[in-house]
Amino acid sequence: MALFGNFFNKNSNIEKDGKNDIPWITLNNPDQLEEIVAKSKNKSQAIFKHSTTCGVSRMVLNMFNASFSLEPSQMDLYFLDLHAYRAISNAIADRFEVLHQSPQLLIIKNGVVVAHSSHGGISDISLEKYV
Repeated sequence: MALFGNFFNKNSNIEKDGKNDIPWITLNNPDQLEEIVAKSKNKSQAIFKHSTTCGVSRMVLNMFNASFSLEPSQMDLYFLDLHAYRAISNAIADRFEVLHQSPQLLIIKNGVVVAHSSHGGISDISLEKYV
């Protein structure tokens, strides 16, 4: 039953499972996309697109949290709340030429998406491969 519970952090509105504290960067401004592209030339960047009202998205996020093992210096991880910032999700699809899905994980390196997946396929992406 706990898997489906409400795991929201009171300060960030990002779900947690208590096992890992992912150093999420809230993606809430479309200007951040160019920042992500620029930063990806030195360090891989990831964007996790999450629907806060979808049970599948919540389960995938919890699985991602449970398996996350990178150090903060290895990759920047951006969290997008799709309901609050749908226009940014559309901008991501346009900027990176990846069809919108939810939940969705994109890995950006050297300014381009080098890996992306949605739903259960997110767990198949090995973040360590893109560090």
